[in-house]
Amino acid sequence: MATENDAVKFFKEPQADDNEKLAFLKDEKHPGRFVFTMPRPPTFDSFAAERRHRKQRLVAAFRIFAKLGLDEGVGGHLTCRDPERPDLFWVNPFGTSFGCMATKDLLLVDHHGSVFRGHSPLNAAAFVIHSKIHMARPDAIAACHSHSIYGKAFSTLARPLLPITQDACMFYQDHRVFPGFSGVVADEEEGERMAQTLGSNKALILQNHGLLTVGGTVDEAAFWFIAMEKACQVQLLAEAAGTPTCISHEVAEESHATVGSAISGWFNFQPYHQTIVREQPDVLEVDEADGQLLA
Repeated sequence: MATENDAVKFFKEPQADDNEKLAFLKDEKHPGRFVFTMPRPPTFDSFAAERRHRKQRLVAAFRIFAKLGLDEGVGGHLTCRDPERPDLFWVNPFGTSFGCMATKDLLLVDHHGSVFRGHSPLNAAAFVIHSKIHMARPDAIAACHSHSIYGKAFSTLARPLLPITQDACMFYQDHRVFPGFSGVVADEEEGERMAQTLGSNKALILQNHGLLTVGGTVDEAAFWFIAMEKACQVQLLAEAAGTPTCISHEVAEESHATVGSAISGWFNFQPYHQTIVREQPDVLEVDEADGQLLA
């Protein structure tokens, strides 16, 4: 009889000769196991092309968050680092609906709060939080924070997620709780403390506030947020019904290496992106100016 250890549990980074296709293969090093070889995020031959791609993905993430009900009023902000100028990042303007976001709306901001592109107001909290995260984490191309329902509810418990499902293992020993709540974030020192608490992890639970995730691509950061929101919902439901059974440390750690990997986060975002493009094709609308650093 097959055991849990015989299950499909591993992703394999594609090699140069894999032609970046999805494949299902036997794991030659572990008889009875299998691996997925998955496509990788696209690469680009110019900063302009990569800039357009990142901005399109960021707009798609906003639309997806709105579709999933992850936004609330003017709260929440998603950012991505500029490929040519990593000291600058693109962010949503204050007061613009996630569901109406377009590439032309995005602001280009530096780590000191200066706006290089765009004429709409900048959310002070967005600047304070995201500037410090991007400064502390050069590997974080994107960061997502929004006032989602289950993330907010779970944050009031001021404790980390438990490894009670395979999906929750995405965050096993890879997220932290930022303790305390001192009001709307407008203090740079608080942004710095958030960045310090985040450390090398992929996510923060901000006590009495909500969730924050980061990733090496917009796709990855956005998917981690969606998945963490659902993990919060599942744990709240499970604990309301009784005492959930945790997955063992060994299995949770091994599962995290699979479902919590960067390539997994990027790949899991693709169905959401496919759906929003089909339903709202204008998310892909860009013009020549969208590839330029400064208009």
